[in-house]
Amino acid sequence: MNLKSDEISSLDKTFRSNLINSLLGPKSITLIGTISGSGISNLALFSQVFHVGANPPLLGVLFRPDSVPRHTLTNIRDTGCFTLQNVTRNYFRQAHQTSARYPEPVSEFEAVGLEEEYTEEFAAPFVKEASVKLALKKVEEIRIQSNDTVLIVGEIVRIIAPMQAIEKDGFIDPLKSGSIASAGLDAYYNVQALARLKYAKPDQK
Repeated sequence: MNLKSDEISSLDKTFRSNLINSLLGPKSITLIGTISGSGISNLALFSQVFHVGANPPLLGVLFRPDSVPRHTLTNIRDTGCFTLQNVTRNYFRQAHQTSARYPEPVSEFEAVGLEEEYTEEFAAPFVKEASVKLALKKVEEIRIQSNDTVLIVGEIVRIIAPMQAIEKDGFIDPLKSGSIASAGLDAYYNVQALARLKYAKPDQK
């Protein structure tokens, strides 16, 4: 395959979507938990979550254009908070099912069979089954002008993770936490360690 811009644009819509979504290979996947202003919980699967900074601890979440209802985005705008949690092989099928377009009054937690978990000081629900859970408050919203997608930047205000998955230097081992990865819209992978390398410097191999 060797496609130029006009050839990419002329591809079948479904083929093009699958191709572009899987170009970069497996990446981390995250369940985002939110709650509406009327108290209805929401759970959605995202692969477009990335590190923004460590001090303050910031993560970014990219949303598709809000020209149609986006329950997760609306809830974050309304409440200013959300949770992120890893996906493991124990519940990846339920996590995948959260991407179905349930009507607004339906809680994906109940629909797919995952359990809500709350802390006293935070409104948004966690996934009880998850091993790594983060609570975030919204700090910034940026609209990407080139395609009208929306970037939400959240600050981590709480981290819940198993101590056995955290190395002495703070690194969370995805194997020990049970995290899996995805490629495209429907393919899931176990992760396998190759190595942890030293911090790269010009004067050392």
